[in-house]
Amino acid sequence: MGWMQDETGLEKCPANYVPLTPLSHLQRAADVFASRLAVVYGDHRVTYAQYHARCSRLASALAARGIRPGDVVATLLPNTPAQAEAHFGVPACGAVLNTINTRLDLGTVSYILAHGGAKLALVDTEFVPLVEAAREQLPQSNLQIIEVTDVAAGPATGRHPVYEDFLAQGDADFAWQMPQDEWESLALNYTSGTTGRPKGVVYHHRGAYLMTMGTVISWRMVLHPIYMQIVPLFHCNGWNHTWMMPLIGGTLVCSRDITAKAIYDAIADEGVTHFGGAPIVLNMIVNAQAEDRRDFDHEVEVFTAGAPPAPATLSKIEKLGFNVTQVYGLTETYGHVTECLWRAEDWEALDQSARAAIKARQGVAMPMMEHITVMNSQMEQIPKDGSTQGEIMIRGNSVMKGYLKNPQATKEALAGGYFHSGDLAVQHDDGYIQIADRAKDIIISGGENISSVEVEGVLMGHPDVNLAAVVAQPHEKWGEVPCAFVELKPGAVEDAEALIAYARETLAGFKTPKRVIFQELPKTSTGKIQKFELRKAAAAL
Repeated sequence: MGWMQDETGLEKCPANYVPLTPLSHLQRAADVFASRLAVVYGDHRVTYAQYHARCSRLASALAARGIRPGDVVATLLPNTPAQAEAHFGVPACGAVLNTINTRLDLGTVSYILAHGGAKLALVDTEFVPLVEAAREQLPQSNLQIIEVTDVAAGPATGRHPVYEDFLAQGDADFAWQMPQDEWESLALNYTSGTTGRPKGVVYHHRGAYLMTMGTVISWRMVLHPIYMQIVPLFHCNGWNHTWMMPLIGGTLVCSRDITAKAIYDAIADEGVTHFGGAPIVLNMIVNAQAEDRRDFDHEVEVFTAGAPPAPATLSKIEKLGFNVTQVYGLTETYGHVTECLWRAEDWEALDQSARAAIKARQGVAMPMMEHITVMNSQMEQIPKDGSTQGEIMIRGNSVMKGYLKNPQATKEALAGGYFHSGDLAVQHDDGYIQIADRAKDIIISGGENISSVEVEGVLMGHPDVNLAAVVAQPHEKWGEVPCAFVELKPGAVEDAEALIAYARETLAGFKTPKRVIFQELPKTSTGKIQKFELRKAAAAL
């Protein structure tokens, strides 16, 4: 199929076929954008020529330490330059990058290091004691530790080689080991592990390369954006944005701690034009104190994902100079794979509330993907009526190779030629997908399905509410009823009855929360609310 009758001599060769890899972006940028600013972090400001040289030194130093193609190199780092350099330097010596969530507990870190088989770890000073303790739990404690120092983390421990000295031992002219097959493994990321042990998700070079290309198109990017790395680089490799920046000669603005002040300062001082972040980041910006805000004279493009943002939040943040695009994806899809592509001809004339409601949709497949739709349990297309629910199914090049050392889970996740997301959604008549809930988060009350996302969206519209999360609370009569956990804005008064009455103005009676608990909500390092913790709390009430 697709072959001409006579293709004699038309063979793949190095001149006409090169495996796709995001490493190519920095190789090119070192020449094309050599003098442009590549990475910023306080006083650390390096050009693309310097960035490439540092990544080359890292690759060289790793190889000298015995790291071989296919070996795993782990990192426990915040969003600092060393973490960005690891994204190129580790695979440039043929190794696989395993960025580990810095907020994980000792047992989970130890499990990941053992399961992934890391030979060496780049570790921020703050997390050295954690990794040392984890190493003691490994069957063979031969894990090498390179300590990455940072003024914000305090003085070096003095127990391990220091990153800058390690780089100095490397060769800036080291020949990068580019993949011979684009299916070769590039990165290993672990799922959140909220139910059982986390699973190791394996990325390939092809998927990451196409992810960077598709994102540029979807985000309508032009040359030389200034991108603030808010999404942790241990989360889906920061949605692959650090691999993307050299493609368009962009500047990566690193930030160790994410606060409203840090975001406003970066926009005002560095001219940040783009960033990605969970809805909690949008709330942080909207609710920032007056002294933390800064004036800026350009529109900032924002990708948001992680949970459906409340329409009320979207409505507020746009008035502050931010244009938000809702995207959707999972660790298993390298990050975002759908976008709420804005159809100005149809939606521009709508009022602010209606526009925000549409922008809260997860949308349509991004350009690097193939078919993304919503199916029922028989893997049949659901009616596109905006009310029938099914599971989001995903097919495309930016889907994981599979789960490391777990063929059964891989087989189940990729059954029928699609990745099974586990997310429940409806599909509108225009094809746009809108999440109803995670399968495990749906509330079934008296046989009726209640979307926690819908209830949360209503509660977030109340002027006193900063964040809201709704989970199922066991009930003797109805089986389950909605229970709301609410984080109020500073100065707001706790009034559960008033909040329930507010929700009842919009929601059907069975959807209205039967109980409201005021507290700070537990969150992951990427800003997702840990509903499994809230479900346990609700069950104990």
